[in-house]
Amino acid sequence: MSKLFTKTLLASALSSMALAAALPTFASSHREAPLITETPKVDGTDFYMFRSYESGRAGYVTFLANYLPLQDAYGGPNYFDLKDAALYQIHVDQNGDGQEDLTYSFEFQTIVNDLTVPVNGTQVSVPLKNIGGIGPNAEDVGSVNVRQTFSVGVITGDRRTGSALAATNTTDSSTTFAKPLDNIGNKSIADYATYANNHIHPITIPGCDTAGRVFVGQRQDGFAVNLGAVFDLVNLNPLAAPDSVANTIADKNVTTIALEIPIACVTNGSESVIGAWTTASMRQARVINPTPDFDMNKASVVEGGPWVQVSRLGMPLVNELVIGLKDKDLFNTSEPSDDGQFIDYVTNPTLPELLEILFAGVAVAPNLFPRTDLVTAFLTGVEGLNQPANIEPSEMLRLNTSTPPVAQDAQENLGVLAGDVAGFPNGRRPGDDVVDITLRVAMGALIADATVAPNNTAPLTDGVSVDATQFPAAFPYLNTALPGAGNE
Repeated sequence: MSKLFTKTLLASALSSMALAAALPTFASSHREAPLITETPKVDGTDFYMFRSYESGRAGYVTFLANYLPLQDAYGGPNYFDLKDAALYQIHVDQNGDGQEDLTYSFEFQTIVNDLTVPVNGTQVSVPLKNIGGIGPNAEDVGSVNVRQTFSVGVITGDRRTGSALAATNTTDSSTTFAKPLDNIGNKSIADYATYANNHIHPITIPGCDTAGRVFVGQRQDGFAVNLGAVFDLVNLNPLAAPDSVANTIADKNVTTIALEIPIACVTNGSESVIGAWTTASMRQARVINPTPDFDMNKASVVEGGPWVQVSRLGMPLVNELVIGLKDKDLFNTSEPSDDGQFIDYVTNPTLPELLEILFAGVAVAPNLFPRTDLVTAFLTGVEGLNQPANIEPSEMLRLNTSTPPVAQDAQENLGVLAGDVAGFPNGRRPGDDVVDITLRVAMGALIADATVAPNNTAPLTDGVSVDATQFPAAFPYLNTALPGAGNE
């Protein structure tokens, strides 16, 4: 098979994949594959990338990578720390070839202080995360029993074999950053918003003359969806009002990795369009220690061997609704440049057939195929909007960093479809209603000829609305985490 024919076939296949992904992007990537349900700490749920629209920060790109889905705020006593023996990574493709050129790699360390209280003349270790009030400063850790810190590595080239350097805290030049505790409740942390904001750190990126910002901590889940109904055979009314039902996951938190980097430090100087995706990796081997002893530095679990990628997320959400159940774990281990291995699923997508059966009048017109409009929207970027000069079809978010950001109060939640070219699919902001956008694009919203795409003006919706005014207009952009107590 010639290389040209293979690339043509792959482009056609990926077009079908984009169609299936777009019909519908109803849920984010929460619990999308069998194996990832067993390791929720490394389950990527949402990925955002946009020109910063906080006042005075237009020269920066913000990345938000959410992990650990469906957190109930009251879920103590251990709450929702990220995994120590894991790599949480944000990859950036600077030239459109479907491979990472830069990787920002986050590693976490759990610090156990083993706080005790006197009981009958004996100092006894406490079972709780804290024994008193916490904050408001990041350094106020005297009553904290267990907390986490993290480091950030910057890898140039291949994520495993490239050149790696440590980013530093601009304030003190250390390579360690503090992570806030989760929002236990108002008695433990009286002003969580201030406490969390005090964990926004200035970060010095190797080779970058201007400092960025970094934050890792719990936030309220920003995704909006009627989640239970979606998986009950898409039990929705796609022609209802866009705000006709409640957001099922509005009472859930997630853990956000937020990174803001100067534009000049994420582009290669000749191409303004970048692509990005987030992954998580774990060590291949895991052994449970039957006799853990913190005093003797014996961990309860020992992990080793090479890194193995277990989670992947760019555009929402190919794996959840396209890849067959038996191959979902395989997809999570793959890279954008290798998407051709799933060709049977993407050339013969099952989801459009299911939707045509479930919803009369919401069918994909046969004359839309092959869906070249979806190739540009999801796989190559739209020419003149966010398509690199040289592009290999691959699934990831793409952002034209030369497009000026739009202030929060002027953003359109339908993004490019509503004339707001700084919105999805030109990157993704928290207030972009990616569900409604992708539904309409799937029905041909990008095709001007109504005889070819007769459903291209249908106001399709999942019934749950989201917009920029529901979020802060400042880094890290997602709302303060819901408290585990004091929220009645």
